[in-house]
Amino acid sequence: MEYGSIEREIHVAASPEVVFEVVSRPEHIAQWWTDDAGFEPVPGAIGEFVWGEREQVAPMSVVEVDPPRLFSFRWCYPGDTVDDSAGSLLVTFELTAVGDGTRIRLTETGFREMGWADALAQAEHREHVTGWDLYLPRLGEYVTRLVSTR
Repeated sequence: MEYGSIEREIHVAASPEVVFEVVSRPEHIAQWWTDDAGFEPVPGAIGEFVWGEREQVAPMSVVEVDPPRLFSFRWCYPGDTVDDSAGSLLVTFELTAVGDGTRIRLTETGFREMGWADALAQAEHREHVTGWDLYLPRLGEYVTRLVSTR
């Protein structure tokens, strides 16, 4: 099984501008993925994703911000410290206007570069596949609810 990257696509009935807000703003991310998040959506910003009552905290850094087309960040740093010299996973949301909505293309890369043993890299990859298979549809549902209230 290939475990170098994860790629998923969904289509949502909302403009790229709305979707960009949902994938790049902490207050929106906390509605479909994490329980809390804190960061500025600007390149180089360092922040965190939080699940539960801080049971799991994942440091992250914003890599690229190109509204309303692209948002990317790094996370899963070894030792839970942002360190650009160490391996980390890169998550990218590419947004493309299609018809009356937006195609969201998610990629997560870097599993092979983490320095993990093969078995651990495969296990982490499987866990992230399961996670994105759950959370990407939740992103779509959240965008639909958000657009219906505007």
